Amino acid sequence: MSKIRITKRFHFEMAHTLYEYDGLCRNIHGHSYYLEVTVTGEPRNEPGHPKDGMVIDFGELKNLVKTNIVNVFDHALMVNQLIPEEQKALLQKVTSRVIVVGFQPTSENLVVYIASILQPLLPLGVTLYSIRLYETETSFAEWFAEDN
Repeated sequence: MSKIRITKRFHFEMAHTLYEYDGLCRNIHGHSYYLEVTVTGEPRNEPGHPKDGMVIDFGELKNLVKTNIVNVFDHALMVNQLIPEEQKALLQKVTSRVIVVGFQPTSENLVVYIASILQPLLPLGVTLYSIRLYETETSFAEWFAEDN
């Protein structure tokens, strides 16, 4: 049987700040992110089964990504854990959705982080192939399993 790749696209709004960055992105700012998740596998070969011909049901992939990524990141502020504690405390007073991470929240680091969240959640026989995250309409970062 053939290996097939399928992709599902998602959208979320998220703000971030780049700790001690030497440009404008050191300021809190937001993006309209588009996330493309591509998985690979062999389509089910069970004539008569309702999921015959599917690598994974698009609805199942949608639920997995929405629950673990989109619903967590959407309308949140992501910051590096290196920011001073008093700044974290102030941010948490003005918004209930602060995500503190152990890395600089760049698109490059976000694709690695998203891959690390999704990989162990995929069903048997389905493999994460790639993650593409658009930070703007013209700028994106990609993660490919074969490179890692």
